[in-house]
Amino acid sequence: MENASDTTGINFILLGLFDYTQTHLFLFAMVLMAFLTSLMGNTFMIMLIQVDPQLHTPMYFLLSQLSLMDMMLVLTIVPKMAANYLMHNRSISSAGCGTQIFLFLTLGGGECFLLAAMAYDRYVAVCHPLRYPILMNQKLCLHMTAGSWLLGGVDGLMQAGATLSFPYCHSREVNHFFCEAPSLVHLACANTVIFEFFMYVCCVLMLLIPLSLILASYSLILAAVLNMQSTAARKKAFATCSSHLAVVGLFYGTIMFIYMRPKSYHSGANDKVVSAFYTIFTPVLNPLIYSVRNKDVKGALRKWLVRHF
Repeated sequence: MENASDTTGINFILLGLFDYTQTHLFLFAMVLMAFLTSLMGNTFMIMLIQVDPQLHTPMYFLLSQLSLMDMMLVLTIVPKMAANYLMHNRSISSAGCGTQIFLFLTLGGGECFLLAAMAYDRYVAVCHPLRYPILMNQKLCLHMTAGSWLLGGVDGLMQAGATLSFPYCHSREVNHFFCEAPSLVHLACANTVIFEFFMYVCCVLMLLIPLSLILASYSLILAAVLNMQSTAARKKAFATCSSHLAVVGLFYGTIMFIYMRPKSYHSGANDKVVSAFYTIFTPVLNPLIYSVRNKDVKGALRKWLVRHF
């Protein structure tokens, strides 16, 4: 008899996002297009920031890290989902599942703190422009970036390890298109109440601490902008922050909808759709938001196009 507590040889079944109807085949094609667009957009954003000296600033270094996280996020989810769908094989090994949980939480948690670092960068740029090179020096920028990756990684490691430590002796059908800790824990044949509470607390802390820092930064920015006498200066300050605010709204809106609702409000179908928006479509929109609304990025893009075409 198979040992229920041994997850090393277990394969889970991902029920996925799509069936094999014409409508779902079309939606699957749209997801693949979004995946390729996200890869190209974020890769190009990283490359543009690397090659243009005008973009060698803390703001754009942080933006390049955001693009890297977005690119890794879609690479963590979409290739496996697409392979399973095309091969009519929805299984995933326990090691593959643990890897997805770890990377998903590392990148998601890291992005929370990275967005807080980007908000602080905008606060310094608007409220203390003359001291910007001192307050946002390279050392601090690297520390904030490393801290974002580290905090996300610790959260991912703890939750992935704990999730796979439970025995799975009944159904192994995961009602999702990738391995996510809450969806997996529901299948465990053990008392998971304490772990679910711990997981909820972790999610709240990983979301609310960075969000509080973001709100504090933008409250100070708003107060500074309202005190500005020049209309041109106000417009410039709002333009500086609007792209980041749009990204924060997209990111936190979807992720809080998934992780901070009471359990009674959760629906497998709705959660999968919102997760698809967060994991697949938001990484497509981020480089578009920053390139369309940012004069420096548009200027760097024009220079690159003139140089190469």
